Amino acid sequence: MSQEILHVAQAVAREKGLDAETVLGAMEQAIRTAARRFHKGKNLAAEIDRTTGEVRLYHVRRVVEEVEDPINELTLEEARKQKPDAKIGDELREELPPIDLERIAAHTAKHVIAQKLRDAERERIYEEYAPRVGELTTGIVKRVERGNVYLDLGKAEAVMYREDCIPRETFRQGDRVRVYIREVRKHAKGPQVIVSRADAGMVLRLFELEVPEIQEGLVEIKAIAREPGVRTKIAVASNDPHVDPVGACVGARGARVQAVVNELHGEKIDIIEWTDDPAALVVNALAPAEIERVVIDEDKHTIEVVVTEENLAVAIGKNGVNVRLAQELTGWNIELLTVEQEAERRREEAEAALRLFVERLDVDESLAELLVNEGFYTLEDVAYCEQAELEEIEGIDAEIAAELQMRAREALLADAMKQAAQEAGEGTPLSELEGIPGELAEKLIAAGVRSVEELAEIAVDDLEDLSDEERDVLGKLILQAREKLGWFDEGKAQES
Repeated sequence: MSQEILHVAQAVAREKGLDAETVLGAMEQAIRTAARRFHKGKNLAAEIDRTTGEVRLYHVRRVVEEVEDPINELTLEEARKQKPDAKIGDELREELPPIDLERIAAHTAKHVIAQKLRDAERERIYEEYAPRVGELTTGIVKRVERGNVYLDLGKAEAVMYREDCIPRETFRQGDRVRVYIREVRKHAKGPQVIVSRADAGMVLRLFELEVPEIQEGLVEIKAIAREPGVRTKIAVASNDPHVDPVGACVGARGARVQAVVNELHGEKIDIIEWTDDPAALVVNALAPAEIERVVIDEDKHTIEVVVTEENLAVAIGKNGVNVRLAQELTGWNIELLTVEQEAERRREEAEAALRLFVERLDVDESLAELLVNEGFYTLEDVAYCEQAELEEIEGIDAEIAAELQMRAREALLADAMKQAAQEAGEGTPLSELEGIPGELAEKLIAAGVRSVEELAEIAVDDLEDLSDEERDVLGKLILQAREKLGWFDEGKAQES
């Protein structure tokens, strides 16, 4: 019987792909669990000799200062009768008579062993597949249930959910399928290996397999966007000036990219060259559409793309897939306009700017039109440009340019003061104080001082980057604010 235990452990280990030590550990726990029926209340330990297979059972007792559990604890004095050098915290083992394994609860032992083996097998599967997330592997279809595909990976079962399948792709039992390991989850029923053919990572790994330059680091895939089963766009860059990144991915006569397309059952793939210039990147990403011009709005992170009427449908793509993938690939919001739509928008913007300059700068239409024709559309454009830019406009000299900038800044300051008054709530607006220079008012508002009450509370040194003249003016304004609020009234002084 002794040697038989070792043989059984080795056989089970081979069958389950586990370490023999793990199996023997599970058997020891099963023996200990079953033996509790004959030694109730005792702390037990079971050992299987790794050489002979002999089973030994022990009663384990702990040495304590004060005994609370007489069955499993003993005093130091009692312990030293058995072991002279015993100390508090030691465990003493007393061997128990061998148990007839045929008489113990065999089903209990079998259950414990099976559970231990299942736990060990689950842990092995998790440890094997968790580091492989992001890799490609091949599985054999076991069954298809409600659109979900279950695959045999050899050492584990994987599931490919409906959303991870390429649309309109069908599978039958026994099919060999190449998949991308998307995730490995720990689950109560064991680790769950989740695979995908719709993930963008699938395309990335396929190109790595087909393009040696990517494996060698000469070509890098910078971004990828995918509509599974329809179209994929990838942006590639070369780390070697002698290597064409797009050509390397396409291959001779398109062999490399065609291999990827075949694996994805005809999914279209656009390969573009990566560039740090967002305008050029967007133009490349919208291929095969021809672009007339682009306008970048960095504040809104938007790129306005102008195309002819004939190219609009190409730029948008079927069901909007081309522009949608281009946005995902570049990270920019793309607004498509036809040449006619852009002309209409520019006309409306010009008319709005014309009205703005006439009303807020108090100039005639001819001067406002000069500004608009030179690309000035907002008060900020006029207020904060270099004065020389205005002087270059025919009909505007240095005096007129200086006057335009002063009026623009005063208009902006009025808007800022109005906004500050609204934000001041019940406070007294700064506009009620006299003699606030425009630049100083801007600095106060920028510093969060929006009311007379807030101005009265600050000191001159609270504001940085002030000239000596501004410091003198600010000191007088603070004094004026405090007087306005009655800080120096007799009643206020008594309260202080």
